[in-house]
Amino acid sequence: MQIRETSIKGLVEIFPRIFEDDRGLFFESYNKTGFKKLGLPTNFVQDNQSFSKKGVVRGLHFQNAPFAQGKLVRVISGRVLDVAVDIRPESPTFGKYEIFELRSDTNNMAYVPEGFAHGFVALEDSVFSYKCTNGYSKESESGILWNDPDLNIDWGIENPIVSEKDVILPTFKSLFGEMGVK
Repeated sequence: MQIRETSIKGLVEIFPRIFEDDRGLFFESYNKTGFKKLGLPTNFVQDNQSFSKKGVVRGLHFQNAPFAQGKLVRVISGRVLDVAVDIRPESPTFGKYEIFELRSDTNNMAYVPEGFAHGFVALEDSVFSYKCTNGYSKESESGILWNDPDLNIDWGIENPIVSEKDVILPTFKSLFGEMGVK
């Protein structure tokens, strides 16, 4: 496996070693020893999977301490724009974000550490999978409005399909104040 560091500490893109032949392909999406060598978390406690139709936006979601989650995210089929927003107030990149295009034809992944709001938009019908470092807690869930005007994220689509729950999420400023917003 190889990793690509981003401009935000701890947030990385992962490229697994892919073995292909005339039968198809094989790769390890997670290997505890390999992740440990790369300095990535190895204690995942929950796996989640979703299917999203083209144009669906999910997020920007996060869980508050003590149930904050790191996530190893990938696309099993399809293609998504994956967004991670740094919500760690002590971080020099607080309020900044990175966008990854995760694709089933490249099998790239991203590791999104604790302290990030996370979301994605399906660029085509997609199966999305993620491993979490902590279990889900309804009482700890929170989020940021997907189209927050201060974050100004370019989701790359028109007329997104967004859940009723995600449409009413608060803005970054209402949660964290002015500090750090792009």
